Amino acid sequence: MKQRIHASQFLRQTVDYIVLTAAFLLTRQYIAAKGDVFLSHFNIFLLAVSLVTWTITGTSLHLYDDYQKTTSFAIEFVVILKNVLLHVCLFSFLFFYCFKLYPYARTFTLLYGGYLFTGIITTKYIVKKLLLRWRAHHTNPTNVLIVGTGQTGMNFYDTITANNHFGYNCVGFVDDHSNAQINGRYLGKLSELTHILESNEIDDVIVALPETAKEQTAGIIIASERAAKRVKIIADVHQYYTPTTSMNLLGNIPLVNIRSFALDDPGHQRMKRAFDICLTLFVLIAFSWLFILIAILIKMTSKGPVLFKQERWGLKNKKITCYKFRSMKVQASEMDENGKFMQATRDDQRVTNIGRFLRKTNLDELPQCINVLMGNMSFVGPRPHATPLHIEARETVEHYMLRQMVKPGITGWAQVNGCRGETRFSGQMQKRVDLDIWYIENYSFWLDCQIIFQTLMNMIKGDKNAY
Repeated sequence: MKQRIHASQFLRQTVDYIVLTAAFLLTRQYIAAKGDVFLSHFNIFLLAVSLVTWTITGTSLHLYDDYQKTTSFAIEFVVILKNVLLHVCLFSFLFFYCFKLYPYARTFTLLYGGYLFTGIITTKYIVKKLLLRWRAHHTNPTNVLIVGTGQTGMNFYDTITANNHFGYNCVGFVDDHSNAQINGRYLGKLSELTHILESNEIDDVIVALPETAKEQTAGIIIASERAAKRVKIIADVHQYYTPTTSMNLLGNIPLVNIRSFALDDPGHQRMKRAFDICLTLFVLIAFSWLFILIAILIKMTSKGPVLFKQERWGLKNKKITCYKFRSMKVQASEMDENGKFMQATRDDQRVTNIGRFLRKTNLDELPQCINVLMGNMSFVGPRPHATPLHIEARETVEHYMLRQMVKPGITGWAQVNGCRGETRFSGQMQKRVDLDIWYIENYSFWLDCQIIFQTLMNMIKGDKNAY
């Protein structure tokens, strides 16, 4: 789903840049035909200003939101008009205050604005129609499970069935009562929801129950989030609002998204991925000598492989293989005599001498740069947990599985705030999860930079909870 939004947004931005350049060149050609040569000294500057400001204002005015899918062209028309007017105002300001001697300034501004408005409106409309047609026939839809076979659920089903360009496919219905109109799509009762979520490829859970079914709705949200599924409710559900709750319209059906994350935005995803790749390559190149030195020290001080591989859980609750420098003895067991997972403890006898230093300074995490380049981890994000701890926490810690809606990280907000290491006492894991969710809801590029800086400071001064 996100890849489709990413591609359509990139296409629309590229078309806009082409139109901006074409409008500029046409205006320049007209001015040049009148005998003006002044423009030749400033055309590159003015074009660069145009492209940059269009990107900034377009993003600020939500010009590149996914208008193609669920809204009419009239809404996008208003945003385009605002953007063009801002452009005209900007060039009027530049000519009036910076280029007072510029000939034909008024002609340039008006002509450029006219070309730009006409070109953007035309191409936006054409691209919208082409994308809708392409989406209807060539894209994999979002699989949704509708909870509720009443009138609300059937209205939603009829809406997505009649508008396949919305990009939704109904996997089936769940309710305590079936309905003859659902054409064999009845999957089971509400009590079977967890099993149904695990047995089917489902992206979103659409709750279409009456407002009086508050207790049932609460159970559906808990079960769905525990299965790492997004929940959208067709109802007025103020009692379930979170700080990031959002609502949008699908046709004339209001959908309430219980939690909205900054990394749902494809632009943020691209920025974070680019940052991850650049930073990881820098670390691998600049500190390749450190990787070699650590590997040699591990081989010299204990028997066994240099790298330790462990099954952990990542984005959308998918298994990943997490790489670390080995810091424990090879024969060390992860389970105690009762079959319970043993977390690393202070003065743990399983940890080697060099391993103690690596864990204290976080250097044992460096091989996870491999995971970042592979794309199953990010530099900053919720720390992934070993399978036994993961299975235990998802059943006992509130909102734990929301962490699985983003890629896990080498370091994270919880870690730099002291929530790392062993979780022996009640509430320690909950505090860690609460900090992780806060990071997911408040992600920004600068927050990632802050976390990385704090991680470096902790590596230098040492962390009392790192052992």
